[in-house]
Amino acid sequence: MTQVEESTGTPPTRQRSPLSGWLGVVALALGTFTVVTSEMLPVGLLTPMGESLRISEGVAGLTLTITGLVAAVSSPVLVSMLGRADRRMALCALVAVLVIGNLGAAWAPNFGVMVMARILVGIGMGGVWAIAAGLAVRLVPAKSVGPATSLVFSGIAVASVLGVPAGTYLGAAAGWRSAFLAAAGLGLVVLVAAAVLLPRLPSERAIPLGGVMGLFGNAQVRTGLIVVGFVVTGHFAAYTYIRPVLEDVSGVGAGMIGTLLLVYGVAGVAGNFVAGAARSPRGTLLVISAVMAATVIALPWLGGSVALAAVLMVVWGLSYGGVSVSTQTWILLASPDAREAASSLFVGVFNGAIALGALIGGLAADGIGITAVMWVGGALAVGAPVTIVVGRAPAPAVGARPPGSPALGA
Repeated sequence: MTQVEESTGTPPTRQRSPLSGWLGVVALALGTFTVVTSEMLPVGLLTPMGESLRISEGVAGLTLTITGLVAAVSSPVLVSMLGRADRRMALCALVAVLVIGNLGAAWAPNFGVMVMARILVGIGMGGVWAIAAGLAVRLVPAKSVGPATSLVFSGIAVASVLGVPAGTYLGAAAGWRSAFLAAAGLGLVVLVAAAVLLPRLPSERAIPLGGVMGLFGNAQVRTGLIVVGFVVTGHFAAYTYIRPVLEDVSGVGAGMIGTLLLVYGVAGVAGNFVAGAARSPRGTLLVISAVMAATVIALPWLGGSVALAAVLMVVWGLSYGGVSVSTQTWILLASPDAREAASSLFVGVFNGAIALGALIGGLAADGIGITAVMWVGGALAVGAPVTIVVGRAPAPAVGARPPGSPALGA
């Protein structure tokens, strides 16, 4: 039995062919890509959304705050509520909720309806992300657990850095509502893929909510979660409002915004791979969080030209692209006997930080000025390297990466 099997209490499904197992893993990766893309779509659509719904950009940013907050609460709660329920059926149900939420967002005639739609997106996203991460171990042979889990997490990583520019391009070409319609269509594909490609996946071990919350008592886990809180909150305080900031600082139009976000996304994927190859999450996070904080703070001063703005977006993408894989690896190394519970807690804190960041950025944008979100976000991100220096970190991975830990990102 592998280490992950011991920690989850659930033996992997070995009776299926290797190909069918990997197809199931691909379905999970597509699912994680879809839920995170659905969450992030408002980032590149704030300006047209605000104009259409007749709200300020700061208020429009609350659509990201609401989704992240709901996901933060629902993630550990859903994992506990599901008990030993079939994970395939749970995934299909949660993806269906996501599809309904995206359709509601595409139709929303006012901000109130948009809020309800984004609540549904948050429920679907929090649940799918929380339970998908631990399923790869049950679909492939033991020797392939690491790469399979990495592939599942890569859906999250790629969505985080490429989903926004894709939605921005589509929104500019066909209207912002078309981006949510596309996300709903992708969700339907995931729903069918999960129903067809995944086997029955009953859980053999229920996880009480108290067991999940008890991980806060682990000093290494607690330090890692605080780091997640600072760096993710700082990032989203700034990144949620990157479109109006670039329009104000660099004077670029909608088409160039999409290009700059694509540049950021490609750099983020590269940063994800680089950080995924590192063995020490502490050293990696120390470097990338410091670089990210400095870049965010510098953008309002140095991003006056498109060329300089592009350079700064590349550096920002490279640094933040490695955050998810490094923090996820930190949490897994710090809790080798409670990986599934730790992952659900990680998802909750990560999404809570997204919500808080979007909220703080919105308050700064409406109360101080749009470029102030960069300084506020950078100041928050500085808390991450400080916490890394003074807090407790797990020992670096020795030799092969621990079974079930991601090599690409979360």
